[in-house]
Formats: sequence, C-alpha cells, structure tokens
Amino acid sequence: MSAIGEWYEEVMPELGPPTIAVHASFLAAMAEFVAEGRGEGDGSMIGYDIATFGPTWDSIEGFDRYVSHLHDEVHEETPRLAHHVPSTTLWWIDRGEYLGRISVRHRLTPALHEVGGHIGYDVRPSARRRGHATQMLRLALPWAQRLGIDPALLSCDSTNVASRLVIERNGGVLDDERHGKLRYWLPTSAE
Repeated sequence: MSAIGEWYEEVMPELGPPTIAVHASFLAAMAEFVAEGRGEGDGSMIGYDIATFGPTWDSIEGFDRYVSHLHDEVHEETPRLAHHVPSTTLWWIDRGEYLGRISVRHRLTPALHEVGGHIGYDVRPSARRRGHATQMLRLALPWAQRLGIDPALLSCDSTNVASRLVIERNGGVLDDERHGKLRYWLPTSAE
C-alpha cells in the first residue's frame, strides 16, 4: 500500500453539521434504528425524528427539509415543541457514511435536569463498539463550552454499561441516579 493509501485508511470520522450528502447512508442507519425498536413513543431523539420526519426522508426534498430543520434548531426563535430547547446537532461521518449523531442542548429545563441533560448521542447499530460515541462526545465538548455550558449534564440508563463508559472515559463524574438514569457532570473546558 502506498503512503497515500496508508494515510487514507487512518483518516478519522468527522463531526460536523448535518448534510444532505449522506442521504443514502442516513436512511440505512435509520432503518437499523427502526429494526432495533426505535421510533414513535420511545422517548429518544432518534425516535422523535423517525416518527416526525421519517415519512418524508426518502425524497431528497423531504430530507433537505429535515436537515434544514436541524440547522434551524440552534436559534432561540425557531418554533419548537414546548418541552424542547434550542440545540446544536452534529453528525459523525466517515468518508461519506453516516455513523451517528450528537446533540448539545443549549440549556436545561427542569425535566432535562432530571433526565436527559445537555448532551445526547446515538451511534447506528452496525457501527457500535468501535469507540465512535467516545470520540463524538470528546469532540462535542468544545461546542458545549462555546455555548457557555461547563460542566455539562449527561444521563444514561443505569443498565447501559456502554454509554456509562463513554461518559466516564470523557471525564464524567457520577452525581446520582434518578428515575432509572445515572446523572453525570462532565467538564467541557480543558484542564
């Protein structure tokens, strides 16, 4: 393999704004989430998006509207459900393939303070157990800091060992358990 080929193999996925460029792999990832039972009523970000936007994702126009919606969510004045807050969504993409997403909520509501926190993430099932969530969270922390969030609150199911390890590997300190969720505080500033 040439030096260029070796470099290409070592290129790491990138965290960036949602883009229509990954339409096909995004649809494949959402099909994986649906196959594992995610969707309407599961209480997750992915579940909400599948239920709300999934029926129009197949068309490029519908997908473009969804991507535009995610971009608009950063603005305070964007219309949203009463219990939603402004958020910055970033996608984890490897050479044009959608691997996952992470969202930084700009502030906490009382409900998010109990369950949910500032940051939530999902990695598509076929890309799990490769360190993607750990890297996404590490790279999202500066975004949270720029929003004035320090420390960030993250939560995960008390039975979700993988998510717990992601948070702890990034410096999360366990605060307590509420409603079956472990709550962690995670510094966003470099020490």
